[in-house]
Amino acid sequence: MAFIAVIAVTLVVAFLLSKILSKGRRESKNLPGGSLGYPLIGETLSFLQAQKQDRGPQWLEERTAKHGPVFKTCLMGSPTVIVIGQAGNKFILGAEDDVLAAKQPPTLLAIGGKQSIFELTGSRGQDLHSCSTFCTASFQAFLWRSDLLPYRLVKGAMVSFLKPESLQNYINQMDKLIKTMLLKETENKDTIKAVVTMKKLTFNIASSILFGIKDENTRGVLFEDFSLAFKATWSLPINFPGTVYRRGLRARARIVDSILPILKERREEISKGNLSPTSDVFSSFLALRDENQEPVSDDLIMDNYVTLMIASHDTTAILLSLMIWKLSTDSEIYKKVLQEQIDITSKREGEEDRLTWQEIQKMKYTWRVAQELMRMIPPVFGSFRKILKDTQYGGYDIPKGWQVFWAAYGTHMNKEVFDKPTEFDPSRFENSSKPIPPYAYIPFGGGIHTCPGNEFARVEVLTTIHNLVTMFEWSQVYPEEKITRQPMPYPSMGLPIKIKPRIPKFV
Repeated sequence: MAFIAVIAVTLVVAFLLSKILSKGRRESKNLPGGSLGYPLIGETLSFLQAQKQDRGPQWLEERTAKHGPVFKTCLMGSPTVIVIGQAGNKFILGAEDDVLAAKQPPTLLAIGGKQSIFELTGSRGQDLHSCSTFCTASFQAFLWRSDLLPYRLVKGAMVSFLKPESLQNYINQMDKLIKTMLLKETENKDTIKAVVTMKKLTFNIASSILFGIKDENTRGVLFEDFSLAFKATWSLPINFPGTVYRRGLRARARIVDSILPILKERREEISKGNLSPTSDVFSSFLALRDENQEPVSDDLIMDNYVTLMIASHDTTAILLSLMIWKLSTDSEIYKKVLQEQIDITSKREGEEDRLTWQEIQKMKYTWRVAQELMRMIPPVFGSFRKILKDTQYGGYDIPKGWQVFWAAYGTHMNKEVFDKPTEFDPSRFENSSKPIPPYAYIPFGGGIHTCPGNEFARVEVLTTIHNLVTMFEWSQVYPEEKITRQPMPYPSMGLPIKIKPRIPKFV
């Protein structure tokens, strides 16, 4: 009872202070309509509950019906302005970083870290256009501004491993790893949970290919902790025993304890000349030097490792789970995907059973299915940025320190952008007579804030689906299984499927 009383008093005091401190500001600002909800909590609980029930679009529609496409609320502990529509997407995703910074809510900041790439600030908009041209070896020759150096170093190190030229070297390794994992996960089993399997698969791909973590026991321990850490990124920032947030913070601490010895070992191997700085992302980070030729800190490396792992495995696992779900429920789509993949393997010469970069480029229909799934069920519902100075949008003032939030739903399901948006139609991503306008299709962000890992995700998804449909047949255990967000969209029961090896008889 005393514990509950402390919480109640804290909330009341916070509420009164917020009223006193914000009174003058509210009177001088033309803020959008809406409600900031309860003290500290805001409308976070109702937002997360709507996401869990896959009612996020309805949550937005209820508020836009009252207040229009620009409204205020309070999410994840911060006052927030939500903007809906193509113009709003462009305002957020196209803004320079002296106005809007990729600052994350407190929960994301705590899990990702203060030196993650999302937190490294500066006027760097132009650099994002050209960052793919940089590699680790070219940094010393570039005249960096010191305030932008950390961002550029980290961004360049990441992109050097994610650009298409590098991805071509990963295809064979990725193909073998996926085959091995699928065979292991299905060995002596006729039923598996597809969601867990896809999460393990994408986590192991990122760990092995991007970070060079080959030990299965280490990857297994890290997988469990990352699962807890990721859940905490979209939770209430309440650090009390038993909360999702507390469990996430402890999981992050264990992740750090697991990775620091690996960094020490890699650093020693690089200094001895036994390991190239281009071997993996860890080695690339360890080889970076600042303007004083000093190595970057372990904290910076750890923060960006956690951030990149979350970004590189969970969202891809979502898309793969949704692909399996869609192929289970739509026989026509399944047949077309299977036929495309069988056609590719049938044209191989000799006995070689190896996926190539050229074959990946031929999987056009399979990728259009993935694109349409991301349109209708975007893995990322939306994202936050932080206002660095008082600004305006849509005739309203947005105070410095507030968040802004874009939601893919605002354009993905807009009939003025996509014809018959509620119908699943992969052909809309062919060379259409009605081109998709900029900032309207944003599963990977847009403009200068396009996700640098989008090509890695495409290759990973296509390689996995290729192996799944050519190696196995499957069906859903629960055909009526619904989609829920936790906070990402997943089949609510974990998508258990009955699976068996494919007999090569398809023509």
